[in-house]
Amino acid sequence: MATDSRAEGPAGRSPTPHGPAAGLPGGLADWLRGTARRARRAPATLAFLAVFWMAGAASSSLVSGPDAPLAAWVVLSAESLPEHWPALLLSGLWAAGLPGYLAGTLLILLVGLPCERLMGSARFAAAAVWAQLAGALLAIGFTHAANALPGEWSRALESESFVGPVAFVCGVAAAANARFSTLWRRRLRVGLFTLLVLLALYGGSFHSITVLGAAVAGALAGPLLAGRRPAFPDRIVTSRREARVLVALVVAASAAGPVISALSSQAVGPLAVLRFLNTDIELVDPQALAALCSDPAQSADCTEARLQLRAGPAGFFLATLPQVLLIVFADGLRRGRRFAWWCAVLLQGLMTLLAAVRAARYLRGDTPGRIELGAAQNALVLILPVLVPLAVFVLLCVTRRLFTVSAPPGLYRRLSAWVSGAAVLLGAAYVLGGLALRNSFTPQATARALLTGLPERFLPVLELELPASAPGPLPLTVPADLLYEGVGLAFWVFTCVLLLRSFLEPPYLRGSADIVRARALLKAHGGGTMAWMTLWPGNTYWFSPGGNSYVAFRSTPGVALTVGPPVGPRPELRRTIEDFSAFCTSNGTAACFYSVTSEVEGITSGMGFSRLQVAEETILPLGNLEFRGKKFQDLRTALNHARKAGIEARWISYPTAPLAVLDQLHAISEEWVADKQMPEMGFTLGGLDELDDSEVRCLIAVDGDGTVHAVTSWLPIYRDGRVIGWTLDFMRRRGAGFKPAMDFLIASAASLLQAEGYELLSLSGAPLARAARPGPRNGNGAGNGTASGAAERADPAAGDSSLLDSVLDLLGTTLEPVYGFRSLLAFKAKFQPRYVPLYLTYRDPASLPAIGNAVARAYLPRLSVAQGLTLVRHIVDSSR
Repeated sequence: MATDSRAEGPAGRSPTPHGPAAGLPGGLADWLRGTARRARRAPATLAFLAVFWMAGAASSSLVSGPDAPLAAWVVLSAESLPEHWPALLLSGLWAAGLPGYLAGTLLILLVGLPCERLMGSARFAAAAVWAQLAGALLAIGFTHAANALPGEWSRALESESFVGPVAFVCGVAAAANARFSTLWRRRLRVGLFTLLVLLALYGGSFHSITVLGAAVAGALAGPLLAGRRPAFPDRIVTSRREARVLVALVVAASAAGPVISALSSQAVGPLAVLRFLNTDIELVDPQALAALCSDPAQSADCTEARLQLRAGPAGFFLATLPQVLLIVFADGLRRGRRFAWWCAVLLQGLMTLLAAVRAARYLRGDTPGRIELGAAQNALVLILPVLVPLAVFVLLCVTRRLFTVSAPPGLYRRLSAWVSGAAVLLGAAYVLGGLALRNSFTPQATARALLTGLPERFLPVLELELPASAPGPLPLTVPADLLYEGVGLAFWVFTCVLLLRSFLEPPYLRGSADIVRARALLKAHGGGTMAWMTLWPGNTYWFSPGGNSYVAFRSTPGVALTVGPPVGPRPELRRTIEDFSAFCTSNGTAACFYSVTSEVEGITSGMGFSRLQVAEETILPLGNLEFRGKKFQDLRTALNHARKAGIEARWISYPTAPLAVLDQLHAISEEWVADKQMPEMGFTLGGLDELDDSEVRCLIAVDGDGTVHAVTSWLPIYRDGRVIGWTLDFMRRRGAGFKPAMDFLIASAASLLQAEGYELLSLSGAPLARAARPGPRNGNGAGNGTASGAAERADPAAGDSSLLDSVLDLLGTTLEPVYGFRSLLAFKAKFQPRYVPLYLTYRDPASLPAIGNAVARAYLPRLSVAQGLTLVRHIVDSSR
C-alpha cells in the first residue's frame, strides 16, 4: 500500500511536535496548530483580539467590565448620543466581564477567522466597522421611536445598555454570507436572522436590537463588498426540498419563541406576552401555597398556584409540550411527511384558538394581576401576538402541497399501540408505586386519589380546569418526587422519540406495489431508453391482461398521458397499445402516447391516431466511439483543461454518497433553481429525488480539494434482463465552477461506459425542441426545422393538430429563456449523435385542448400564480 513519505519523519517515525502544542493529545494539538495557521492568515482578526484583551486589561475591566467614568464612553445606551458618541464604536472593544471576554474570543475565532479568509482583511475590517456603527445607530434610533409603543418595552430599552463584540461579529457573518453559494447563502441568512429576530421579538433587550441592526447592516453591505449591487427579489424561488426546510424552520422558530421568553424573567419584547398565553409556569412549594391561600384577597392567585404546585418541576416541560411537539413535527415537515403536516396543522390550530381564548379572558379581566395595562393597550398587546400562531397556521395550510410523503402502511397504527401501551404501563406504575410509597405523599396517597390525579401527570398543566378543592397527593421524599414527576416526562419523551423515528422510515409511494411489479417487468423485458422514467413517483400503472406488459401514464381530467412507450415483450407491443386504448375509452379518457418512437407511432397511425413530433432524442452508439477529428475539438479541449485543472470524473451512487458530496449536490441544484426563478420541471425530467435510486449512476466532476463542479445522472436501459446502455437525465453545474464541465462529464461517461462494454448512450430527449433538417416537408410530417427549433407541423392526413402544435411551440418558445431546451439540443450536437424523433399520438382532435393542458401540467405540476406571471412576462418580453 502506498504511503505519503512527507507524513513521516526519519526511520518512519512521526515527526515530533514543537511549540505550544507539544505534549497535548494528538487531536487537540492538531486543532491548535490548524487554528494558529488560519490565524496567521487573518491579521485583522488577530489585531482585534489583541486590542480587545489589552483594552480590558489596561482599564481593569476583565473581571467585572468597565466602570464609571469609562463606562459612559465605551458602553452603548440610548443616551450615548450626542455626548458620548465614541461608544458607538468602542462598545465592541470591551465586554461586561470575564465570561464575556472568553465567549467573545471564542465567537471571534469561530466566525472572524473564516470570514476574513473569505472576504479579505480590508473588506473584513470595513464590514466590522460598518456593522458596529450602523447597528448602534439603528438600536438608538429604534429605542427613541419605541416610545410611541405601549407597554414596558420602550422603558426597558431606555434603561438597558450594550457592550461586547457580538454585534460586529454577526454583522461580518451577514456580510460574508454574500460570497456563499445560493443554497448556503439562503440557509445561513435564514438561520441567522431567524435567531436574531426571535431574540428581538421575544426577549426585546437593547442588546438583541443592536445585534439585529448590525446583522441587517452587514447583509446590505455584503453584496457591495463582493462587487455587486444588493438584490431584492420579489419572491423566494426554491426547490421543493428547500421549501420544506424553510417551512419547517418557521414552524420551529414560532414554537421556540414563547419558550425563550418563558425562560427569561426579563423578556419584554412585543411577543413576550405569548409566554402568558402558552407557556406561563412557575414553581411553587407547599409552604408558599399555604401562605398565599391564607389571604382571601388572593383567591385567584391561590387557585393558580395550586395548579402550579401540582405540576412540580416537570411542569415546565408539560407547559411547553405543544411547542416541543411542534419542533418534533417540524422535523417531519422538513422531510415532507404528510402525517407531520396534519399533526402540525391541528396542533397549531388548537394553539391559535387557545391563545385567542386566553387573550379574550385577559381583556375581560378574568385573570387579573398578569398584564396591568389600560384596556386599549391590553387589546393591542394581546391581539398582535395572537396573529403569530395564526400566521403560522395559514402558512401550513397554504403550503399543503409540499407535504405529500406518506409513511409505510400500518406504521402509525403500530406507533399508536406503542404509545397506548406506554401510557398504560406508566399509569399503572404511578398508581402502584404511589400506593407502595403512600406515606411519602401528603395527604397520604390512596388508589382513588392517585387515579383521579393521573391525567394531570400526562397533560399540559394549563389545559386543565382549576378545581376548587385542595391539591391531591404531593410528594415529600425523593423516590415519591421521581415517581410524581417522571411518569409524564418519560411518556412524552418516549412518544417524541417514536415520532422522530417514524419520520426516518422509508416513504410509502402510492401504488408502490405497482412500482415493484413494473420494475420487475422492465428488467425482464426492457422498454426503450425512457423506460426507467416510468418508475418515478407520480405515475399510474395499467397492466396488460396477460401481466407481461404495462403502460405508465399521468392521469389528468379527460386525458391519460403516457410516459414513453409501453414496457414489455416486443411481440406484444401492438396488443398492449390496443388494450390500453380500449381501457381509456371505457373509462371516458383520451389515450395520448407521449414521447414515443416511430415504431409506436406507426402502430397508432394504423389505429386512426394522429401524431405530432414533440422532442428529439440524441443517441450515441458505443463500441467504436473516438473523439478524434475537428468535429470533436471542443470535447478534447474540455478533457485537456480538466486534466490540467486536476478535475476527474468519478462515479458515485447517490444513496451511498458521502454527506459532503450530497451537500454540494444540493447546493448546485438549489443554485440552479434559484437562478431560473421557476420551479423544477417533472414528468420526463428528473431532479434530486429521482437520483435517490441504487440503480441510477451519477458521474461527478470533482477536483483535488473535493469540490464538486458538476453532476450528471444516468438511467439504465434494459433489454432481455441485462443493461445494454444508459440514458442521460440530471445535469447541473456549479455557477462559479469549471466551465466546460458538461462537455467533460458526458465525454468521460461515453468513454468509461464504452470501456465497460455497453452498446449505446442516450443523451435523452429535449422536450419541445427539434433539430434542423434540410429539405421540403414530406408526407410523413418531417419537415424543415430551423436553428431555433421551430415547431414541425403534423401530417395533414393525420388530422388537424395545428392548435396543439401552436400551443406546444408557444410553450417551447416561452420556456426557452428559462429552461433552454432548444439550446440543450444544440449543445448535444457537438457529440455528433444520431437523432431520433419522438412523437405525441392521439385519437380525437377534440381532446387537443385537454392534451395541451395535460402536457403543461405534467412538466410544471407545481406552477404557482406568481411563477405563472413570470411565464407571461417571458412571453411578453419574447414578443417584443
